[in-house]
Parts: sequence; C-alpha cells; structure tokens
Amino acid sequence: MDRSLILAVLLLVLGNNVVILSDSLIKLLDGFEAPFQFVLFRQLSATFLLLPVILYFRRPLLPKNLRWHATRAHIFLIGTVFMVVSLTTLPLATANAIFYAAPLITVVFARLLFKERVTIISLVTAALGMVGVMVILNPTGANIFALAALVVATTLALNNLLIKKLPTQHGIIDTLYLTNLLGIPTALILALIEFAPFDWNVLLIAVGSSLFSMIYAATCVYAYRAADSNQVTSAEYTGLLGAVFFGVVFFAEQPDMRFYIGSMLIVVPLTVLTTMNSRSKTPSKEV
Repeated sequence: MDRSLILAVLLLVLGNNVVILSDSLIKLLDGFEAPFQFVLFRQLSATFLLLPVILYFRRPLLPKNLRWHATRAHIFLIGTVFMVVSLTTLPLATANAIFYAAPLITVVFARLLFKERVTIISLVTAALGMVGVMVILNPTGANIFALAALVVATTLALNNLLIKKLPTQHGIIDTLYLTNLLGIPTALILALIEFAPFDWNVLLIAVGSSLFSMIYAATCVYAYRAADSNQVTSAEYTGLLGAVFFGVVFFAEQPDMRFYIGSMLIVVPLTVLTTMNSRSKTPSKEV
C-alpha cells in the first residue's frame, strides 16, 4: 500500500471522527426548541469560515448557473433541521448509524430517479443495509425521531446524486460555500417566523459545529483526490465507532443489541462491496 493511500485512509478516519464532535456539540442542544435559529447560525458561520478561502483563490462570490446549487442548498437546509431534531432526541450512535444509510439510499435513487445502471451486488448491499436501518428504527416502537434521522440520510443521498448536475467549473470550495450561502435567506425567514430569543450558546455551538464539519470536508477533499474512492470509502464507517465512544463516555449512552445488529447490516455489506470493487478487474453484472 503506497504512502498516499495510507495517508488518505488515515485522514478519512480522522475526518469522520472529527465530524462526530460536530454531532456531539449539536447534542448539547438537548431540549432546544428553536432548530431554525441554530440552522441559520450554522449556515452563516460556515459561509463566513469559507469566505476567506473564496477570496484567497479569487473565486466569484456569486457565480452564474446557480439553479442546482440552490436546489442542493435547500435540501441541505431541510437535512440540517432534521439532523438537529434527531441528534437532540436520539442516542448519538443510533442517529449516526441511520445517517450511514445515505450511500444505500443513493444506490436506490440512482436506479429509480436517474436510471443509472447498478450492479446486483450493489442492490443486495442496499437491501441488507435497509434491513439494518429497520432493525435500528424498530418500527414497532413508533419512534418518530428515528424517522427524522432517516430524512437526514435521504437528503444526503439526494445531494450526493445532484452533484452531477453542478457546473463543472465550480470546484469543491465553491460548492461548499454556495450550499451554505444560498440557503441563508430561507433559514432567515424560518428563524424570524420561529422568533426565538437570541442565544449566545447556540451561536457558539453552531460555529464549532461548522468548524468541525469544514475539517471533515477538507479531509475528504484530500483523501478522494489522493486515492480511488473504492479504496478508501470503507474508512468512512469508522465514524460509527467514534459515535459509540462519544455517546458512552460523554452522554452515558448504552447502545442495545438491536443497534449493533443493524449497524453490522449497514456497514459490513458496504465494506465488502468497497473491497470487491477495489480488487475487481472485470465489471459485475448490471441491471
């Protein structure tokens, strides 16, 4: 294994556990009743964190062809709202396990909405993963907050697919910047309707959450440029271990057996699929 691949894997492990710090900060809002205020603060802080980078590289502050950027921005906004709801009501590890269903939903949407060809093994992986999600969700428990986490995974999947619609001249930094910037007007309107009193603690948590998310994004940029995605994707799932650790240590959570079984159904098939893709030299049968 060459050094660049090793570094890419290590950075993804680091990034996925750093982003758990962002989720942990959001979890500190437990009992918080003004999610739109937090979303507004988070998008503002992310935009201002990225602004110096945009100016340094002399990128346009408001480029042309923003249609799909605006669409992704509002899907991202919806996902962030539901992320606040799920993280403040569910155990940290449970919410993250459901978030990791995003790649599985991406496979399904790619086939149903975009008519992309997918391999049979990808469909089997998606099916097993969705069974894992249902095991964690425990439908008989009728936990509406678990469904909020599933909405987050769905928004992540949609935004992953819509990346292909973005103008090719817009780089990763442009995309991160515009995803946050273009959602601010809607977030502001929702926050004004919510009319919650200003809270410095919420602002500080939003800034910290944005900072950790940007670190994660930076590690992904390097990792996926340094190595093929099918060689390093499985490193992303180490974040679930971080979620369990932070949940147990800082929030006194004790995941039950249903969580571990469901997580294995999500992570193990995806890891096997990634390994097979990286080793395979001939295409699998497509449907």
